[in-house]
Amino acid sequence: MMSRWRWLLEILSTRLWIRASVFGVLAVITALISIYVRVYIPEDVPRKIGADAVDGILNILASSMLAVTIFSVSTMVSAYGAATDNVTPRATKLLIEDKISHNALSTFIGAFIFSIVSIVALTTGAYGDAGRLVLFFVTVLVIFAIVVTLLRWVEYLSRLGRVNETIERVEDVTAAALLDRLAHPYLDATPRLSADVPAGCVPLMADRVAYVQHIDVGLLHEAVSSSGGAAFVDAMPGKLVHPQQPLAWLRGVDDEACLAQARSAFILDRERSFRQDPRFGMAVLSEIASRALSQAVNDPGTAIHVIGVGMRVLFKWCDRDSLVENEEIRFPAVHIPALRIEDLFDDFFSPIERDGAGTLEVGMMLQKAYGALALCDDAAMGACARAHSRRALQHCKAALRLEDDFRLIEARALEV
Repeated sequence: MMSRWRWLLEILSTRLWIRASVFGVLAVITALISIYVRVYIPEDVPRKIGADAVDGILNILASSMLAVTIFSVSTMVSAYGAATDNVTPRATKLLIEDKISHNALSTFIGAFIFSIVSIVALTTGAYGDAGRLVLFFVTVLVIFAIVVTLLRWVEYLSRLGRVNETIERVEDVTAAALLDRLAHPYLDATPRLSADVPAGCVPLMADRVAYVQHIDVGLLHEAVSSSGGAAFVDAMPGKLVHPQQPLAWLRGVDDEACLAQARSAFILDRERSFRQDPRFGMAVLSEIASRALSQAVNDPGTAIHVIGVGMRVLFKWCDRDSLVENEEIRFPAVHIPALRIEDLFDDFFSPIERDGAGTLEVGMMLQKAYGALALCDDAAMGACARAHSRRALQHCKAALRLEDDFRLIEARALEV
């Protein structure tokens, strides 16, 4: 599984300023390298090609890239606001971390920095005629990169922040997190099959109120196994913890250094993360459907679409046996509880059952979803589908005004 440092590096790579800084540094290096390459250019070649034109090109590039960058940032901020208003604020984080947007903005910023540095170097006479020729060809390559990026960026902006596009992003990241968890149901640790606390254990308490985002199982194993102990994890990614909430129960560990190392294996933050928490993705999808069903939005079509998306994600549970066939227990001193299908069903379906109970189309779609999921060759999923079918039917009975509408939904409900 992913270590603490690799997790932090992956989080850092999603920050826009990191990518923009890298592109900016490359732009400076590219602009200055022409000074050192000029010695390999014959003196008469620059006059034949017309390298003097590079001054005007760079001035145009500098002014236009600044305008394009400002326009792109304002468009992205508008898209974030649209996603917050029309989808859910929790999904906006995926747009902020979008790599296509980061690459486009970084390209524009890098081109702006390249042109500014080149103009400054030109005014000092550092290039000479040969250096100007090299700079001319580099500028042509930069313009080509800008054109390609602009074409992709304009097409991408037409979809950024739209409801269906955002739903697709949430589906992709949720499915990826679920597949990863199904492939490693116990995070390569020993299964914890009971919630009971083993005898002789002491709690490892959280130091603040926050959500568990990630667990470095390898680091936790190293902390407890060094003294021959064991760890029984209570707080899985996505759980809200506080100073009176144990992250895990430790047995045979009393050294302060080991306790501090074990606590550092849990990465806590103010918000939940999609990466190691498939339940969060299911909850966000449910939020999107609930917002669509609100009186302010009144868009049952989006809710029906989200139910189909949730079905598609949950059907991946049916293939879990093939995914975990060769799972290896690499951290035997750590005991991890399994992900429960009941929790995924509750996170996704319960709010939609409540908020869509008064809409015939949503009630029908829910029963179709339960019928399809019940066909999965999994006893636990079948039991969940039947239980939620009964619960959704009760919600509809209380909310629907027409008896005929209720009978239509009842006819599609699973037998319980």
